[in-house]
Amino acid sequence: MKAMVFAAGLGTRLRPLTDNMPKALVPVGGVPMLQHVILNLKRYGFEDIIVNIHHFGQQVMDFLAENGNFGISIHISDERGELLETGGGILKAREFFDDGEPFLVHNADVLTDLDLSEFYKYHLHNSADATLLTAERVTSRYLLLDNFNRLNGWINVKTGEVKPAGFKYEKGIYKELAFGGIHVISPSVFPYLQDYSQEHKFSIMPFYLDNCRKLKIMGYAPKDYAWFDIGKPETLALAEKWIDNQP
Repeated sequence: MKAMVFAAGLGTRLRPLTDNMPKALVPVGGVPMLQHVILNLKRYGFEDIIVNIHHFGQQVMDFLAENGNFGISIHISDERGELLETGGGILKAREFFDDGEPFLVHNADVLTDLDLSEFYKYHLHNSADATLLTAERVTSRYLLLDNFNRLNGWINVKTGEVKPAGFKYEKGIYKELAFGGIHVISPSVFPYLQDYSQEHKFSIMPFYLDNCRKLKIMGYAPKDYAWFDIGKPETLALAEKWIDNQP
């Protein structure tokens, strides 16, 4: 199975740690974020991976080479010339996903012990165009899912802003869930991505919201797993404690 790891981010929330290294190489429990992600992907059968790079990209390439790509096939999507954001990054890597099979996309700053193979199977079972990891978590921005776990919209509860355009939000009608930074995407999405992208760089979430009426975009909300956003200092510290308590 194939996967993409977003390792191109600037890591502004982790400064000064990222002043001299990419966010993906910031250690968590003495091990770089990227290593945690790759080993978890490998554990669940994802052994053909593409990693995008930008900020201190050569350091990422050197790290992978020094570790023998952790015994799997790892490719580089080089965005050092221009950071393409999540949607643009996926579109740039399109040729890598030429086998017609769905692929998993994983933020480098998400630490989890989630069974990624079960996530992938859920996507296949539902014949979805895209499936997003979701959870009941306090945030200011929520994905809005119906009773069939299909994405219908998004709301910023602080400002009242809703998406997509024309969407009418009613309290209590939708499940309000937070996005977990991991998704599974089917190749059926690529023509829509191509049509959507007026520029090289764009975020994937607005694309999902603008196309959720045309595409089958699902939410996946498993129970009883650990999850940390390790891209900011306070949650990085929580992740460190969790790792310290692992057997």
